[in-house]
Amino acid sequence: MAHKDKHKPKAAPEAGDRQREIDRLEKDVEELRQMANSPGAEAELERIRQQVSELRHEFYSHLGAWQRAQIARHAQRPYTLDYISLLFTEFMELHGDRAYGDDKAIVAGLAKFHGRPVAVVGHQKGRDTKQRVIRNFGQPKPEGYRKALRVMQLAAKFGRPVISFIDTQGAYPGIDAEERGQAEAIARNLREMARLPVPIIVTVTGEGGSGGALAIAVGDRVNILENSFYSVISPEGCAAIMWRDATKAETAAVALKITANDLKEFGIVDEIVDEPEGGAHTSPEEAAKLLDEVLDRQLMALSNESTKDLLNARYEKFRKMGQFFDLGN
Repeated sequence: MAHKDKHKPKAAPEAGDRQREIDRLEKDVEELRQMANSPGAEAELERIRQQVSELRHEFYSHLGAWQRAQIARHAQRPYTLDYISLLFTEFMELHGDRAYGDDKAIVAGLAKFHGRPVAVVGHQKGRDTKQRVIRNFGQPKPEGYRKALRVMQLAAKFGRPVISFIDTQGAYPGIDAEERGQAEAIARNLREMARLPVPIIVTVTGEGGSGGALAIAVGDRVNILENSFYSVISPEGCAAIMWRDATKAETAAVALKITANDLKEFGIVDEIVDEPEGGAHTSPEEAAKLLDEVLDRQLMALSNESTKDLLNARYEKFRKMGQFFDLGN
């Protein structure tokens, strides 16, 4: 009797195994660098460097949706405050929603971008356990969204463009957030951003999780970093609902079409921003430089549009998302 898995295809190397191989080679490079004065060390060092480069290029050129999701969640990936320090000058953070408190999962304030006054809002995660707790793991509560809206309305009053950075699993689902009007806060932001009379540029820098991301992501231009993702639900959450098995997250990630290329194809994002090879966490400075060029170009173009044209185009942009037409008989 034939086995059922007789014709089962051979499994590809696990992403984790390939990454460990790259890490091991990089460690060898560092050890050889420290012994560079010994005979033949320089040649061996160059050989391993080349091997690392080839492996990294091969690995990162063929990433699937789930692998990109893991990169988007990398603990060393630059967050909003990192981009603020690398891209903006004279940043002045504003706190509180003037109603309840200050939500540290969202950073908001005024700054200058290439000498031009702007407002900046974005999700902020923490690097260590203490910071993650303080930042609530980057999951905002209602007061966070109300703080962001307060700063955006202040920007509109003084004619400052708004630049927004998205990186969150989603809005905080706890009972205290629900008691203080989580859904209302998100809905209000969607309405108010849709009619904010200044340019809004949005960039998904890590995870773009559902309404928690969209609440500060209604913009004239929506960008996404190469290894980021944007989705109505996390792959784990989708797998738990569809198959009652969160371990099928990889299958869900493919089905959800969450990658930058998928989103660009569907018209959800306007532009994909390149990352340094290996991901933004390998060189935050280079990642910021690549993003800087895109933001500067888009801001100059949007600044030349009238307010009426800006608002009409923004409205049409989001109204047409998700529309499908049957062209068959």
